Amino acid sequence: MSAHDETAAHGHDDHGHHDDHGAPHSTFKGYMTGFVLSVILTAIPFWLVMGKVFDKSSTTAIVILAFAAVQIVVHMIYFLHMNARSEGGWTMLALIFTLVLVVITLSGSLWVMYHLNHNMMPGMMPGDIHQMP
Repeated sequence: MSAHDETAAHGHDDHGHHDDHGAPHSTFKGYMTGFVLSVILTAIPFWLVMGKVFDKSSTTAIVILAFAAVQIVVHMIYFLHMNARSEGGWTMLALIFTLVLVVITLSGSLWVMYHLNHNMMPGMMPGDIHQMP
C-alpha cells in the first residue's frame, strides 16, 4: 500500500484541507479568491463615489455600507477561515458576535455623523457659507 493510500485509509487525506479540529487550511487559490473579491468590493464603491453615480449621497452611503458588509464576510470566510463546522461551532458564535458589533458600530457612526452634520450649524445651509460676516 502506498503512502497516499495509508493516509486516505486513516482519514488524513490532504484533499479535504482540514486539520484535526475541522478548521480549513489555507490555500493559495483561496487567498487569491479572497484578495480578488476584496479588490473588487473596494473598487466598486470607490468608483461610485468618484463617478458620482447616484444623485443622493444617502443612496451612495447605503450602497457603500452594503459593499462593506459583504467585504467583512469575504474577509471572515477567506482570510479568517470561519465557518459553521470548525471548532465545534465557536466560529459561528464569533461570526454572530462580529456581525452584532459591526451593526452597532455602523449604525452608531451614521447616527453620530448625521446629528453632527445637522446640529453643528443649525441656521446655515451648505451653500450659505459665503454669506457669513
